[in-house]
Amino acid sequence: MERRGINNPRRPHWLKISLPKGENYTQVKKILAEGHLFTVCSSARCPNVAECWGRGTATFMILGNICTRNCRFCAVESGKPVDVDPDEPQKIARAIKVLGLSYAVVTSVTRDDLPDGGAGHFAKTIHTIHRDVPDCRIEVLIPDFLGDRKALDTVLNAGPDVLNHNIETIPELYSVVRPQAQFDRSLDVLSYAAQNGALTKSGLMIGLGESVAQIKSTMRILQKTGCRILTIGQYLQPSTRHLPVQKYYHPREFSELEKIGKAMGYDHVAAGPLVRSSFHADEQFFDSLPDAESKPMEL
Repeated sequence: MERRGINNPRRPHWLKISLPKGENYTQVKKILAEGHLFTVCSSARCPNVAECWGRGTATFMILGNICTRNCRFCAVESGKPVDVDPDEPQKIARAIKVLGLSYAVVTSVTRDDLPDGGAGHFAKTIHTIHRDVPDCRIEVLIPDFLGDRKALDTVLNAGPDVLNHNIETIPELYSVVRPQAQFDRSLDVLSYAAQNGALTKSGLMIGLGESVAQIKSTMRILQKTGCRILTIGQYLQPSTRHLPVQKYYHPREFSELEKIGKAMGYDHVAAGPLVRSSFHADEQFFDSLPDAESKPMEL
């Protein structure tokens, strides 16, 4: 839960979050628990868990729920990671089939302890979903793999429909917000993926002390990598151990950033206080396709 510090502004009324409820929410929660599966929805304390689970969707998180990095914005636990579950790809494919998903998002904690950063496990998960639920589109939200292009090739060769890697913040704040990451390295991940034919996507969170001019500059830099889908959302402080919110952007400011992004040439821009990378990811994907391909496939 976010707490106000000395310099924290008060959370505005437009950031009211719905409480989890409903039959779909209960079903998703049950299926995930039965499969012993992790989701970024709960591990990262996503504010949209009620809406997403309520519409029968979830973002699967592979490779455990403990991250080897300690970003100062993220609610995911950091420390010594758990062993990789070799049956996880089958469990995820089974959950997707039971939920009847036509679009699935798979992400992970960062696993700098693994030789390939977990790329092989990503690939196995993609291949298993393709095999067991062939009509399901797959988006992967990947870490930077420490810039290892061989690891990135492993994921790309598995054939995800969308390759997502979040830039998270402006370059000037990386040393504070993402001290174990590098802005240029993340740009290289996106550029390399786009150059190899992937439909790429990235996301920004704002409210950490950046200026509007810096946001626009970062958007332009991202667009030049070939990134086609962009999400922009409000940073929310997970706990007092994390960075405080410096500013709450008004919905009108998000609408303006969305217009600016579309004018820059992005195929799709989703910007709003509660927008997150995987929020309505299926709509973002299909909106980015040519009209002839823009309708989701029915299972």
